[in-house]
Amino acid sequence: MTNIQLSTENLSFTYPDGTRALKNINIEIEKGEKVAIIGPNGAGKSTLFSHFNGLTEPTSGCVKIEGKPISFEKDELLKVRQKVGIVFQDPNDQLFAPTVKEDIAFGPMNLGLSYDEVEKRVEDALKMVGMENYEDKTPHHLSGGQQKRIAIAGIIAMKPELMILDEPTAGLDPDGVEKVLNIMNQLNEEGMTLIISSHDIDMISKYADKIFVLYNGEIIESGNKNKIFSDMELLKKAHLRTPITTEILYNLKESGLNVNTEKISVKDTCAEIIKAKQINE
Repeated sequence: MTNIQLSTENLSFTYPDGTRALKNINIEIEKGEKVAIIGPNGAGKSTLFSHFNGLTEPTSGCVKIEGKPISFEKDELLKVRQKVGIVFQDPNDQLFAPTVKEDIAFGPMNLGLSYDEVEKRVEDALKMVGMENYEDKTPHHLSGGQQKRIAIAGIIAMKPELMILDEPTAGLDPDGVEKVLNIMNQLNEEGMTLIISSHDIDMISKYADKIFVLYNGEIIESGNKNKIFSDMELLKKAHLRTPITTEILYNLKESGLNVNTEKISVKDTCAEIIKAKQINE
């Protein structure tokens, strides 16, 4: 039995003005994975994400959810969006109601759920993002980090099986980043598949199980974090910064230390440095 939750087949998209944004995208994402799609500005990340839950219809090719191509019939799209939720980069694109509670309740209410079930989903979602005491607040009076967490809560309340987060930590201070990452990890531990994009390469190097590199609308490489972030030529081609740990190991190797430059985590990097130092002594 296949475990592929989301896949694309030769997915391409061209804007009405003739600009080709996506070119023959072929990816497979398994249930329960933490996946990152990285690339420079203008690579097509947000455009690709908009295809994953039917917000945008491909020019050619298709997106499949559990092996079934997305249909753009109204009833079928509703089913897709119950399974695949998306958190936009700017919370203001998502938050519109007078209060936090009304905002989070909007999605579940449109599913035709009972009042009690909607109340429970709102309560549970707020608790998960640590915003239990904010239900009567006005979303646009909150900080950027708080707005981001409320936007995530709105998707959590829909109980999707897969969540897409476009630049989830953009513009947040370190505390806000940590809170959002904790939420994402908790959701994944509970079985939710997560797909994110980010310019924060150090965060991605710690977070993702699988990485796709998108450049000029094409997937130019995919693999685990060790494979992607130890390939300096790939990162240079895609105009991406290398993780700090990779830079440290490459500099040490150039200075003569025998270190494995494919170590990415801080813990593994420290262990590699200690091992190399002991050998040199």
